[in-house]
Amino acid sequence: MAEKVVLIDGNSIAYRAFFALPLLNNDKGVYTNAVYGFTTMLLKILEEDKPDHLLVAFDAGKTTFRHETYKEYKGGRQKTPSELSEQFPVLKELLDAFGVKYYQLPQYEADDIIGTLATKAGDKGLDVKVISGDKDMLQLVSDNITVSLTKKGITNVDTYDPAFLMEKMEVRPDQIIDLKALMGDSSDNIPGVPGVGEKTAVKLLKQFDKLEQVYDNLGDVSGKKLKEKLETHKDDAFMSKELVTINRTSPIEVTLEDLAFPGYESQKVTQFFKELGFQSLLSRVQGEEGETTQDLPEIKVEKVEEITSDLFTGKESMVVEMLYDNYHQAPIEGIAIVNDDHKYVMTIEQAAESEAFKAWAEDPSQEKWVFDAKAVTVALLRYDIHVKGISFDLLLGSYLINPAENNHDIPAISHRMGETGVQYDEEVYGKGAKMKRPDDEDTFHHHIGRKADMVYRLKSVAEDQLKQNEQFDLYKELEMPLALILGQMEHRGVLLDVDRLRGMGEELEGRLEKVKAEIYELAGESFNLNSPKQLGPVLFERLELPVIKKTKTGYSTSADVLEQLQDQHEIIPKILLYRQLGKLKSTYIEGLLKVVHEDSHKIHTRFNQALTQTGRLSSIDPNLQNIPIRLEEGRKIRQAFVPSKEGWVMFASDYSQIELRVLAHIAQDEKLMEAFKEGLDIHTQTASEVFGVSQEEVTGDMRRQAKAVNFGIVYGISDYGLSQSLGITRKEAQAFIDKYFESYPGVKEYMDETVREAKRTGYVTTFMNRRRYLPDITSRNFNKRSFAERTAMNSPIQGSAADIIKKAMIDLDHRLKEENFEARMLLQVHDELILEAPEEEIEKLKEVVASVMVETVDLDVPLEVDYSYGPTWYDAK
Repeated sequence: MAEKVVLIDGNSIAYRAFFALPLLNNDKGVYTNAVYGFTTMLLKILEEDKPDHLLVAFDAGKTTFRHETYKEYKGGRQKTPSELSEQFPVLKELLDAFGVKYYQLPQYEADDIIGTLATKAGDKGLDVKVISGDKDMLQLVSDNITVSLTKKGITNVDTYDPAFLMEKMEVRPDQIIDLKALMGDSSDNIPGVPGVGEKTAVKLLKQFDKLEQVYDNLGDVSGKKLKEKLETHKDDAFMSKELVTINRTSPIEVTLEDLAFPGYESQKVTQFFKELGFQSLLSRVQGEEGETTQDLPEIKVEKVEEITSDLFTGKESMVVEMLYDNYHQAPIEGIAIVNDDHKYVMTIEQAAESEAFKAWAEDPSQEKWVFDAKAVTVALLRYDIHVKGISFDLLLGSYLINPAENNHDIPAISHRMGETGVQYDEEVYGKGAKMKRPDDEDTFHHHIGRKADMVYRLKSVAEDQLKQNEQFDLYKELEMPLALILGQMEHRGVLLDVDRLRGMGEELEGRLEKVKAEIYELAGESFNLNSPKQLGPVLFERLELPVIKKTKTGYSTSADVLEQLQDQHEIIPKILLYRQLGKLKSTYIEGLLKVVHEDSHKIHTRFNQALTQTGRLSSIDPNLQNIPIRLEEGRKIRQAFVPSKEGWVMFASDYSQIELRVLAHIAQDEKLMEAFKEGLDIHTQTASEVFGVSQEEVTGDMRRQAKAVNFGIVYGISDYGLSQSLGITRKEAQAFIDKYFESYPGVKEYMDETVREAKRTGYVTTFMNRRRYLPDITSRNFNKRSFAERTAMNSPIQGSAADIIKKAMIDLDHRLKEENFEARMLLQVHDELILEAPEEEIEKLKEVVASVMVETVDLDVPLEVDYSYGPTWYDAK
């Protein structure tokens, strides 16, 4: 079998990679998208082609011997973006790490280097593969030279041999230069014959074979205009042929022997990938099976027979192992503890019965490094162990460093941070319903011991990255203390009046039956309301409503379709109401009854602290932040949430228009700031500005539209989005937005500057330096880029508002403890805090909660807090 030679057009592939991938940079601020794309191509070549000889050829500079023939050669090209230029040195460092030869020759292009080497290798009978994005390379195709052209993205290519070239382009390899001579190439500013495209050029070559024969037989060319064009631009055509002809005898000083590629050293490449932040590629550069990218020492895990204070050094990592997410119910399978001296595994029964463990766990001076401090807090509280001294949380560190990542388990984090060796849970426990602790104790102990060992190893790595990102204060002063507070809140839970909720369910069932009967009467027949196949014909055939959208299975009856038809027939609002009531019953009433604790009648929601890219908390199992309140039936569900003690009340306090106040502060718009300082109704103020009337003349409808614009601006709304929201034309919506920015020029300036900065850095930040990365901010795809730009505008606002209420929770928790309140926080619903408290504390609580929330940060506009209280959550709003 012939030896394999692979020749890569470095400039072409780097350009393709740069424009195919979003603008990425690593934690040091170095742009890496072109290098990353090139690397994926290189890895694919090494894995699939296994070359014996390998070279990456680069252009040496802007001037080549072709400029002597035609000064305007490549003259129309735009200047290489600086974000790409600065990646070429990094790309060459990458090739050095792989041990791949690269070469450039003054006055010559990469094509000429590749053409010369490919010809020499082909003449020797070697198997040659050329990889490029430039069709000029197709002239090199022969029986033992193939050319792979990038098609879509980087790794998707078409590989041309003579037969495939003829099938695709209907020309031979030697005719490529004639084809280009006739049709020209705008990307290289090669003139060709104006008006002659690829189809015409192919037709001429089929008839006359070569450019010279075309001109020798010009009288036989059909079409007067074509003949005139060819005649007029003869010199251009022959010059173009000279320009596109690859020089196959370039004076290169590199030989085929110099290109020998024995393979790469895994350790060198791994180290370079870590420096670049290419964590996702680490697994592809592992050595032989079983060899990892880092030599991790085999760990020895000891099973504790008796827990004594001697086991602890004051700096331990701890993993509390549970097999599924709902840690309110999941049994604790075991606890692993790692320190400088030992790696221990113990059962929860041992820990719960040990005074030494409890003393260590509850001692704030004993440092504990964990994965998911909130989960550890909740899990151990079930055994009356109030863990203190948690000073590091790997989950939160990973989340702040990589907020867009979906996977923050220990194996995934370890790979991203450059450590490997932790098995994935599925490999140890199995998946789905079969998931269980392995029968082999040693396997289980080693697994959780390795996890705790990873937490121990990665502490300094994560903290260093947080410090480099200037996020250590955000982590240490905000997210860490909040995790412990949320753990307390989750453990505490909220009391549910089960009987009242069941009664609501029965009422809703009666309401559903009534609405259903009304729908059947309007339809003139009964049918399965929950079946789109049966509902569609009723609406669009029997009632002859206009068809908005069809699916493969029939008429679409989705919510957005029905909303467009609301004014067409009175049946539509009733169907929408039926669906809303049905969801309330199934998702919220039946859903809450399924998860309420059987004995305590409490709901223990889980707050996701490491999920959203804006930093907002979310709630699951069940989601208490999402109970629909626009519908009165939905709002009434809150009546079932009550205080846990007699003589207590529910107390709710929320920020008023916090995101608009944050916007005023960030944008420093004088008029917007003044409106808040003077306590004006901001929506009336905006309506007055946008509609050009006095505040007294603002109507309710004007205020409603102004409110949509105000909040729309916060979320980076487009003219289309606003038109849909207000039911107006896009032109009218754009006029609203333009008028808003005219009225508040500081906001417009902030939006523009934020997008510019995001394009420069690749991310935006909040007050407290929370980052949101925006890989699509420089995308060539308009929709992706536009969405990223809107995200850049709104993320600092939403994220800063989220940071503010998180800090308020920490400050309030401290104040309640400091002043010995019995009141305690139960829930956070975005801008709102829900507490329960004895009635006698209410007067003082009103003052304390309001002052804490208002004073938690110092903005250039005043924060405003509303509060209310009553016997249920419903009454507290």
